Amino acid sequence: MAGIIDTIKLAGVLVLAIPPALAGLSLLADGERLVGGALIGLAILLVLVEQLLTTPSDVPGLVAKRVAGAVAKEPESDSETDE
Repeated sequence: MAGIIDTIKLAGVLVLAIPPALAGLSLLADGERLVGGALIGLAILLVLVEQLLTTPSDVPGLVAKRVAGAVAKEPESDSETDE
């Protein structure tokens, strides 16, 4: 379920990031390298922050993953039982 929520969050950020990226590409094509590059950088920064930043709403999911990983470890196989 966390995968679906992450996908929806990414789609929401892309809704905000795509317009400045397109405007930046347009300005780059017109020769405005500084403003165009800044807008493209802003769009990239928006996506990176959304992917890398841990918000308070993400903490319970991270804790649950760690607990589930600690509880459900793979059993070690004994060489004697494999023979």
